[in-house]
Amino acid sequence: MNSFKPENIKLPLGSVWLMNSIAEYKGKQELYVKQSPQMLKTLLETALIESAESSNRIEGVTVDHARLKPLVIGHSKPRDRSEEEVAGYRKALDLIHKKHKSLRITPETVKALHRLCRGESWDAGKWKEKDNDIIRKHADGRVEVIYKPVSAAETPEMMRQLCLSYEYSVSQLKYPDLYAITCLVLDFLSIHPFRDGNGRASRLLTLLALYQHGFMVVKYISLERIVEQSKETYYETLNKSSQKWHAAKHDVMPWFNYFLGTVLAAYKEFEERASNFKPARGAKTALLMKAVDSQQGEFSISDIERACPSVSRVLIKKVLLQLQKDKKVACLGKGQSAKWKRMVY
Repeated sequence: MNSFKPENIKLPLGSVWLMNSIAEYKGKQELYVKQSPQMLKTLLETALIESAESSNRIEGVTVDHARLKPLVIGHSKPRDRSEEEVAGYRKALDLIHKKHKSLRITPETVKALHRLCRGESWDAGKWKEKDNDIIRKHADGRVEVIYKPVSAAETPEMMRQLCLSYEYSVSQLKYPDLYAITCLVLDFLSIHPFRDGNGRASRLLTLLALYQHGFMVVKYISLERIVEQSKETYYETLNKSSQKWHAAKHDVMPWFNYFLGTVLAAYKEFEERASNFKPARGAKTALLMKAVDSQQGEFSISDIERACPSVSRVLIKKVLLQLQKDKKVACLGKGQSAKWKRMVY
């Protein structure tokens, strides 16, 4: 496939530094994984919720925040189409978590991931039947075509070639692992094989490939949330790297460096959370304390809920009341909407 065509690549020094930093964090991840099963369980729950929420929200699919935990952790029955897609993304994550070692990256695997994350959509798991241009809508009503993906007729063969190119690259150690994953995802998005849901399928494909190469940090830190937080850069670098893709004259580096930055950010966050974990307080209490410490100015219980989606409101109130008793926070009002503020200590 197009990004795998160069026989030799010259990585910029900045990219090499990023890869070396990631390699150092990867070497230490087992130490943190063994540190506390309780911590990992809490981080896993949080990552599942954040991943399902962020990956869908990037594509404009949103659900009531109060419904996220029941849908993702409690397996509550979806009430509408948006909830179906969030619940479906959770199922796709389950498949990756449980079977990543045995799943080959093939067209059928890609279609299976798409089928799960698209819920009950009529074309879930099916290649597009019509050509689909990527457009930009302007405020004055103009519609601009910013990229023309592979045609519907060519899509099945191009996806077959992509999966074979990736598998060959990995088996022959042709490229560094992270560069091969970058090429896989960039080519997938450039082909744009589905009518809808390509972004979500690409993020699931990214997680699967990272898992298979031992970058397990994305099991405990939501890469999708990090992508959502840098959404403008995500689209900007994707646009830069997809220019001249059809002629295989495109520049992978903008997308590669962005991808390395997201993985490195996940590792930094994982190490910070693991380092600050205090077993005596319990994993969820430790996360709450960290969330409170990170608040700037006034904050509400809802702010803490968003920062710690796997923690119940009951425990949040309990911790805040204890902190108030210890004179570490002050409550500035009454009722559910009351604001809180950290005290200087």
